[in-house]
Amino acid sequence: MSFILVINCGSSSLKFSILDPEKGAPQIQGLAERLNTPQATLKSKFLEGVNYEVELPNAKHIDVLDEILREMGDIKIVGVGHRVVHGGEAFKESVKVDGDVVRGIDECIELAPLHNPANLTGIRAAMQRFPDVPHVAVFDTAFHQTMPPRAYLYAIPYRFYEGLRVRRYGFHGTSHGFVAGQAAKVLGKPLEELHLITAHLGNGCSACAIKEGHSVDTTMGLTPLEGLVMGTRSGDVDPNLHDYLSRRIDYDLAGITNILNRESGLLGISGLSNDMRTLVQAIDDGNARADLAVDVFCYRLAKAILGLGASLDRIDALIFTGGIGENSAPVRTRTVGNLGVLGAKIDPQLNEQNGASAAGRITTDDSGLLALVVATNEELVIARETSRFLSVNPKFQCLTRFISLPAEPKSGLLLSLSDLCVRSTIAACASPSANLLGNRQPIPPAPSVPHISSARRRACGLHCLFRWTKLNG
Repeated sequence: MSFILVINCGSSSLKFSILDPEKGAPQIQGLAERLNTPQATLKSKFLEGVNYEVELPNAKHIDVLDEILREMGDIKIVGVGHRVVHGGEAFKESVKVDGDVVRGIDECIELAPLHNPANLTGIRAAMQRFPDVPHVAVFDTAFHQTMPPRAYLYAIPYRFYEGLRVRRYGFHGTSHGFVAGQAAKVLGKPLEELHLITAHLGNGCSACAIKEGHSVDTTMGLTPLEGLVMGTRSGDVDPNLHDYLSRRIDYDLAGITNILNRESGLLGISGLSNDMRTLVQAIDDGNARADLAVDVFCYRLAKAILGLGASLDRIDALIFTGGIGENSAPVRTRTVGNLGVLGAKIDPQLNEQNGASAAGRITTDDSGLLALVVATNEELVIARETSRFLSVNPKFQCLTRFISLPAEPKSGLLLSLSDLCVRSTIAACASPSANLLGNRQPIPPAPSVPHISSARRRACGLHCLFRWTKLNG
């Protein structure tokens, strides 16, 4: 059996999973921590339930991959998927890694200086140890590339967007997209008919408004520092805070940014911990600062949820996911309690069970807002994205990419549906990100067209493939 290796690299860590993208259950998963120090370790868990830990003093990322290769035994890896935090505007979807892609990720380092360098370290190390299989980069930011300008532009001189691409990008895209799809299954409706708000809550937190399968707004911005209160990140603050603190405490710009990234959020307010579990226990023990930190966290989350609602026509469901979202009943209770204007009512029993007995539902039958707990699985998303690039006939791959696009209202000249499919499929193949047509000359992209449903797209799929094959041989 063949498997996908999924890698998520931090500056001193490497998280990995080896899994079948169809079945989803990892054969092996693990985490290497404190890399480049004498205390470096790798902890692995096998499908059979066996746990394994090894010390790797001063190990680098590539040394961890060597240990993973040893642990794999006879497992065959057919592709490697990499989580990349920031793709800027250059990467609107997952791409097969080559020299141009590596350079593109490198050019985004200024947008994600804490994340992209580590992601590149993992890519380069993995390409050395797995040189004969495709490597695919899956971007946190790609899902949010459907946001309209009113949602992604800052109210600053437009030249900064034109020249420096200063704008809101959003993150956690793989998680937001995945749980939205899972919620659609729970609700028994096509994703293209739903208006959802997803809240990914972990050490990093973001919320997203998803309209008919598209991200239309989110809380994180140019960097992962904007938005909600997080474990150690402040989230939104007055932009003039940097100037004020620099004059009062003699910190430079980098020092203040470091405080907002690493010493703020739950940790900064509580003075105790960035771990929600620790704070909830401290609240039970009467710690007022811990209670204040959690209260601010939940209030700011509820406030953001209400704000995201402005981009939707309705809210079919609010989805909690991530380590905190899936497991912290007190956080969900406080957050939903702050949404009384929507008529939201938590069901205490279902909430304590994390919705396990009600297909994820944690609100009452008469609640004005449906709230669900949906487990995320970013590794599975990355594995499935990687599998799209494995030994697939380019004609079928490009056809799939086109006909699987969610329906979207458009305006302009109406072409015949078959010509639209042919032109769009060829344009998709000829695009730099697809990199499938070699030296063939692309046909100019089709003009925008009125609303065409997903069903009609799929209905014309075979005709599209026939025409494309005749044109290209």
